[in-house]
Amino acid sequence: MIIAAAKETYPGERRVALVPAHVPLLIKAGLEVVIQSGAGQEAGFPDEQYVEKGAKIVAAREEAFAADVLAQVRTIGANPVHGEDDLSHMRSGSVIVGTADPLSNPEAIQKASTQGATLFGLELIPRITRAQSMDILSSMATVAGYRAVLLGAEALPKMFPMLMTAAGTIQAARVFVIGAGVAGLQAIATAHRLGAIVYGYDVRPAVREQVESLGGKFVEMELETESAEGKGGYAKQMDEEFYQRQRQLMAEVVAKSDLVITTAAIPGRRSPLLITAEAVEGMMPGSVIVDLAAERGGNCELTKADERIVEHGVTIMGPTNLPAEIPYHASQMYSKNVTTFLLHLIDDGQLKLDLEDEITRDTLLAHDGDVVNNRVRELLDLPPQDSTPTETPEPAADEPAGENEEDPEPAAEKEADE
Repeated sequence: MIIAAAKETYPGERRVALVPAHVPLLIKAGLEVVIQSGAGQEAGFPDEQYVEKGAKIVAAREEAFAADVLAQVRTIGANPVHGEDDLSHMRSGSVIVGTADPLSNPEAIQKASTQGATLFGLELIPRITRAQSMDILSSMATVAGYRAVLLGAEALPKMFPMLMTAAGTIQAARVFVIGAGVAGLQAIATAHRLGAIVYGYDVRPAVREQVESLGGKFVEMELETESAEGKGGYAKQMDEEFYQRQRQLMAEVVAKSDLVITTAAIPGRRSPLLITAEAVEGMMPGSVIVDLAAERGGNCELTKADERIVEHGVTIMGPTNLPAEIPYHASQMYSKNVTTFLLHLIDDGQLKLDLEDEITRDTLLAHDGDVVNNRVRELLDLPPQDSTPTETPEPAADEPAGENEEDPEPAAEKEADE
């Protein structure tokens, strides 16, 4: 059985689905590993390193797609620019594993299914204890949270730490992080290490301890939050009256902040509006907003995806693929998640699709020429399939809250990931 990794074609995507260090694990499981030439080059993994670990290098893209299983960072659904170019390479019986953005681009899943390909969307890994090592969203959110702080620090006309010098005292920068999931907590930790005074807010009061353990100060707002925590410890979508009051109170904190990092997103839906244009106008000139929910509209009313703009003297950035800016370690983490997932599917050197297993069942999008995920089928106005549950089971009781940036629960307010 052959497992391959192809070179990514999405503009600016520098990650690779498999890194050399994980090739021996797959070979030990009885698999042959094939890598398209140059697939890992931009991430810092030249072809020679793969060969040293036992992989075979192929020149043509179709040779990689000829493998039994193909691992990608962005499959057809998550690559709206060039993803459909690979449709001609897909074939009946082939298996493709990667991010697929199925809730935002269900039509792409349907196109892949018509080619007969079996497609897995790793965004839908269930939040259970035994699947934590496969959780690409948490891995990539860790990278995004770290990188967001560095972007903000570079754009801010101030230094983060307090400094006492012969030229006077430099006051520490004030950083406000909205959302305390993986990306938010990593942003809090990074900003604190750089010496900033850090504040964190989340609609779920239960995360106060996590914010404070990383050196942040938890912001409390006079809001009714008893019903704000939903299934599995995730933040629950609230009504518009709640969000209006939240925006009013948040504007007061935002106005006092030098850097604001927002992370709240809802999979397959528009990101909740948290910072209005009026709130931006109330910020100090030179302040910075890094909106990690930009891909789905942004938490800031003025955010433009993949652009850096200045409004009212405030710099607003809307990056949509921060992990690709740190491709070496992002690829390392992603590859570990993918390798663990592949080994979960492999039994005695062969692929086994056990639909009784929730990890396999919940991530399977297309199989045998049909879309098999009921949530995707609903978006396509297709009747549900009895064999595939509509909802993802609740996480195990010992799972920490807020760790997955694109939770399978459609109503959960989550952090932005890739």
